[in-house]
Amino acid sequence: MTPVPSPLPRTDSLQLPEHERPKTAFSYEGGGAPAAKNFGSLINPNLKAPGKARFHQDYWKNVKVGDFVRIYNDDQIPADVVILSTSDPDGACYVETKNLDGETNLKVRHALRSGRKIKHARDCEKTQFTIESEAPQPNLYQYSGVTRWTQYSSKNPDSQGEEMVEPISINNLLLRGCNLRNTDWVLGVVIFTGFDTKIMMNAGITPSKRSRIARELNWNVIYNFIILFLMCFVSGLIQGITWSEGSNSIDYFEFGSIGGKPSLDGFITFWAAVILFQNLVPISLYISLEIIKTCQAFFIYSDIEMYYEKIDYPCTPKSWNISDDLGQIEYIFSDKTGTLTQNVMEFKKATINGVPYGEAYTEAQAGMQKRQGVDVEKEGARAREEIAQARAKMLLEIRKLHDNPYLHDDELTFVAPDFIADLSGATGKEQQQANAEFMLALALCHTVISDTIPGDPPRIEFKAQSPDEAALVATARDVGYTVLGNSPDGIRLNIMGEERTFKVLNTLEFNSTRKRMSAIIRMPDNKIILYCKGADSIIYSRLKRGEQSELRRTTAEHLEMFAREGLRTLCIAQKELGEEEYQNWNREHEIAAAAIQDREDKLEAVSDLIERDLTLLGGTAIEDRLQEGVPDTIALLADAGIKLWVLTGDKVETAINIGFSCNLLNNDMELIVFKIEDEQISSAEEELDKHLATFNMTGSDEELAAARKTHEPPAPTHAIVIDGDSLKLVLDEQLRQKFLLLCKQCKSVLCCRVSPAQKAAVVSMVKSGLDVMTLSVGDGANDVAMIQEADVGVGIAGEEGRQAVMSADYAIGQFRFLQRLVLVHGRWSYRRLAETIANFFYKNIVWTFTIFWYQIFCNFDMTYLYDYTYILLFNLAFTSLPIIFMGVLDQDVSDKVSLAVPQLYRRGIERLEWTQTKFWSVLRF
Repeated sequence: MTPVPSPLPRTDSLQLPEHERPKTAFSYEGGGAPAAKNFGSLINPNLKAPGKARFHQDYWKNVKVGDFVRIYNDDQIPADVVILSTSDPDGACYVETKNLDGETNLKVRHALRSGRKIKHARDCEKTQFTIESEAPQPNLYQYSGVTRWTQYSSKNPDSQGEEMVEPISINNLLLRGCNLRNTDWVLGVVIFTGFDTKIMMNAGITPSKRSRIARELNWNVIYNFIILFLMCFVSGLIQGITWSEGSNSIDYFEFGSIGGKPSLDGFITFWAAVILFQNLVPISLYISLEIIKTCQAFFIYSDIEMYYEKIDYPCTPKSWNISDDLGQIEYIFSDKTGTLTQNVMEFKKATINGVPYGEAYTEAQAGMQKRQGVDVEKEGARAREEIAQARAKMLLEIRKLHDNPYLHDDELTFVAPDFIADLSGATGKEQQQANAEFMLALALCHTVISDTIPGDPPRIEFKAQSPDEAALVATARDVGYTVLGNSPDGIRLNIMGEERTFKVLNTLEFNSTRKRMSAIIRMPDNKIILYCKGADSIIYSRLKRGEQSELRRTTAEHLEMFAREGLRTLCIAQKELGEEEYQNWNREHEIAAAAIQDREDKLEAVSDLIERDLTLLGGTAIEDRLQEGVPDTIALLADAGIKLWVLTGDKVETAINIGFSCNLLNNDMELIVFKIEDEQISSAEEELDKHLATFNMTGSDEELAAARKTHEPPAPTHAIVIDGDSLKLVLDEQLRQKFLLLCKQCKSVLCCRVSPAQKAAVVSMVKSGLDVMTLSVGDGANDVAMIQEADVGVGIAGEEGRQAVMSADYAIGQFRFLQRLVLVHGRWSYRRLAETIANFFYKNIVWTFTIFWYQIFCNFDMTYLYDYTYILLFNLAFTSLPIIFMGVLDQDVSDKVSLAVPQLYRRGIERLEWTQTKFWSVLRF
């Protein structure tokens, strides 16, 4: 059972091999579906075994590759383990991966089909199989391996066995560091241990960061060393010359020569001067600064104003040595979803068969109306009253249609009385069927785990890997299409009071490349339907050509309208598959699933084959509300002179409307929407030159040098909105400088549809191009790159897990706490450290040069001016402690004044508290 090296990649791509191949645990040969699939078993019924094997507790360090392990509920996984069987009859188990990737949602993992009969230690004795595994690699979301065994018949022991294989994917793996949840036990075989496990291969720490003052301080210390050398050299030279002259007062105080000759005397005096003047080099300064920064970190952690009670989370410093950088931030780069917004998704609107449903008044809609000069408060009150009336009507209509025990009135987010009317057949059979088909698609096409909580009435909660998916399934539940859970036969639904079971044949999972997910379902009438949901651009490119032209146009208009209102949109489509078509495709799918090399690419290629010629059902629109205090925080940061850029994966229209609702954009701004249609660098350069000309600029090196020196915020006249494809062009080496200078002239910058790597590239461009202090804030794994790239990274403990928090320098519960972290604690820390360093240098200079000037009167023979006790205690008790207390406790103004007058922060942006000029002014002895 020890993993063997991976074989070479297949050369026949996805073609079926002509020779006879081993049968897989999922596939079957022949034209039609067999009565029952033969999944096989890893247990060899003919193998003689003593039956005395027992599991025993042991240390993690003793777990080896190939060992069988039994893991119980709430246990932490000790190694990377292939699941053979679980306490669940369907072979499912639930795992919490927050220690690994920061995600707090439970994820479902499945046992191998061939291993589910292995329940006890005595069963493990009778297993015979090998696992061919890929080499250890750090990707947390991908694994390729295969199990091989010979299937023997217990009825005919002498028969020749049948070679069988079963693929192993990441869904069959428990990774070290995760915790088993809601599952009594799991039995598995160890595949990787120690440094080969994925958690150890990802155990890189956050890049080491040093504050700007600390970097500049190194040069100041070097200057002090040079001054010390000159002082010691002068002392040694003068003392040697004086001794060589003779007939002077030194003869009466020095009884003989230590060195025996003037040159050696001068050399000895040089080192005596080093000892006497050593306090000029502030070695204890570094220790004092660490003490001060540690105390500042404790004060930040203890600030009750930054405590988020909802999740019991204070502001948590994770890097204690860069608190002063918080006081010099000029650019903040923020994610949108989960950072500016709550990442709590609410299903608001839908378009089905060309008919729009749903009533909502979103914050982005309010921002759009504000741009148009509408009285937002009056309009908002009117809209909310209408929605409340429609909500009451819809609840009444739902109860008339079907008394849904799983509907809780306070949880209903999809307010659409006309949808219920159409679902009951008020406008005809066609729309009724379309609505029913749409909700059935939402209830079947997902990877949600349902959890029934007993009660009267019962409550069903959904645990999903993304809040969007949970919102879709919850809305299907509210209108009568309730997901009850999984069963050995498939997925169980309660449809208008009638319980039905649907067989899930395949699930083609979502990833950032595919931007869609599909489920292939065998319906109760034995039809095979593929349901697909994903981004509108992806789904539209896969619709059947020449059909539904009017529906496509109408749906696209509705989705665009939803996006303008700040809603996140998805398209829903389906396709009916013939039995033969599905069986042929499934064989290809199983070949790809059994591959060890490039399995993900092959599976994606096979999925692409079936997800074509789709029929459009409609689209959904989900709202992600702004967090509390976001507009006020952004306005306050802007008053302080800080520029905020938003880097998001959302659509351009959604980002613009969110920008208006959170004070990033206003009606007086001219929006520069950057979209290069032909994706040519020359076109991008023309566009840049055109907009730069508006500001009388050409993008020259002289203009960049001038831009690096000015820290004034730009006039609120322009804002840039750019998408990911165009951003890729302008980040090219020959256009980057022009794009940077254009952005420097704009009040706000919104980058949409950007990847994690592009986020980091934008941060790097600004940080190095303008020589400014940057801060990145985000809440998800896709924000880690930009958090680590910025001078200061801030993670928000939100709905997307804690991976951003684990990679950040500071962790907060809400975006609004950023204003206090930066404007209060950041400003205090920067000013305190600047004053501490200046006072430290000053008191050392005064002390050392007093002794140096005294040497003039004693021919530089290094006579002590002070009692030796004073020399010992000067740095520690007499001077260091007062300065440390000042560095810890000093406040020029209170926290309330810091927030009331944010302009005080601009001294930090311009770096005026600690400069080289200030250093040399301290040395004016």
